[in-house]
Amino acid sequence: MNTTRRTQVVVAGAGPVGSVAAAYLAQQGIDVVLCETGHDCAQDLRASTFHPPTLEMLDELGVTSKLIEMGLKAPVYHWRDRKSGEVLSFDLSEISDVTRYPFRIQCEQYHLARMLSSRLEEEQQAEVLFGHRVTFFEQDADGVDVHVETAIGIEKIRADYLIGADGANSLVRKWLGIEFDGFTYPERFLTLSTEYPIDQAMPGLAYVNYVSDPQEWLVLLRVPSVWRVLVPADEEDEKFLLSDAKKNQVFDGIMGDGAQVETQHRTIYRVHQRVAKKFNHGRVLLVGDSAHLNNPLGGFGMNSGIHDAFNLCSKLVEVIKEGADAALLEKFDRQRRKVTFDFTQRQTMENMEIMRAGQGEAHKKRREAMESLAGDDEKRRRYLLRQAMFESLEQAASID
Repeated sequence: MNTTRRTQVVVAGAGPVGSVAAAYLAQQGIDVVLCETGHDCAQDLRASTFHPPTLEMLDELGVTSKLIEMGLKAPVYHWRDRKSGEVLSFDLSEISDVTRYPFRIQCEQYHLARMLSSRLEEEQQAEVLFGHRVTFFEQDADGVDVHVETAIGIEKIRADYLIGADGANSLVRKWLGIEFDGFTYPERFLTLSTEYPIDQAMPGLAYVNYVSDPQEWLVLLRVPSVWRVLVPADEEDEKFLLSDAKKNQVFDGIMGDGAQVETQHRTIYRVHQRVAKKFNHGRVLLVGDSAHLNNPLGGFGMNSGIHDAFNLCSKLVEVIKEGADAALLEKFDRQRRKVTFDFTQRQTMENMEIMRAGQGEAHKKRREAMESLAGDDEKRRRYLLRQAMFESLEQAASID
C-alpha cells in the first residue's frame, strides 16, 4: 500500500465538530484532510441548538451571520408544567452584558457542516474527501499513518496528527482501546417532526420548550422547517412507536387532536451518558461524540463538541506552527474531560431528572425549585450563564 497523501492533520468525520476542527486549522495555515464516510454531511435531525459562546466561536470562522440568517433566533425558552399549565420563562437577553449573541440559534447542525465542508473544498490548505472512511491507523514518534477505505480500495495518508470526530461509534476511539465509561438510559426516545403550526394550536410557545410531566414529559423545539417533538418511548414496541396511533397519542396530549397532524420524520433512538477515559493518546485526539455522549436536554452535545474542537485546535496550532511542547495536548485532555464530567454530564443528567420527575411530592418539589430559580434575579442569572455554557468555558480556562 502506497502513501497517497501527506498532510499535517487528518480529521475523521465531517459532522459539525469535525468540519469546525478542519476549518479552524485550515484558517490558521495548517494543512488538513477531512475524511467522511458518506457522500455528503450526515443529515442528523437531532442537534439544532447553537448556544451564545458557540456562536462567538463560529464567528471567528465567519459563519455565524449565515447561521443567524438561516436559523431562528431564540432569546427566550420555557420550562412548562404540563399538568398545571404554568410557564416559567428564561430570557438570555439578561446576559447581554457578557455576549454579543444573547440568544440561541435554532438551525439544523448539518447546515453548519455543509457550509464549512463546502468552503474547505476551496481552501488551498484543505482537502475534503467524501466516501473515505478512516478504518485504521498506526502512530509512531513522528506521525500517524491513517488507513482510509474508499469504494475501490484502501489508501494511506501520512499525517502529524489524527483527530477522531467520527461520532458515537467512533472507530478511532475503538482502535485506541479507550474505555467509554457511563450508562445508557433505560428509555428509548422518539422524535417526531411536523410542519403543522403547533404554535397556533398552543399560543404562547417559545421556540424552545421543556415540558415537565410525571406521566410523559416532552420537548418542543422549533427549527426553520418544522416543529420537533421529543418524548420518552418507555417499553412500547418499535412498530407501535412509529405508528399513526402513537403519533396521534403524542399530539393529542399537546393540542387535543393528533389525527390532523402529519409528520415528516419519525425516529427512535437511545440516549447515553458516556465519557472516554482519555481524550488524547499520543498523536491521536478525540473530540465531540467520539469523546463523550450525553442526553439531548439542554442542547449541550454538539456545542460541547465544537468547544472541544476550538480548545484542541488552538493548541495544535501552537504545537505545529510555533513549536510548542506536545505536552500541551495533555492540557486539552485535562480541560475538556474535566468540563465534560463536571458540567455537561452533570447538567444533562440534572435536566433529565427535572423533566421526568415522578408523581406526587417529587414532582411538586422540582416544580417549586424551578419557580424559586425563576423568581430570584441572582440565581436566575447564574442559571442562564450555566445553561448558555459560559460557566463551563470559564471552568476549562481555569484548569492548567
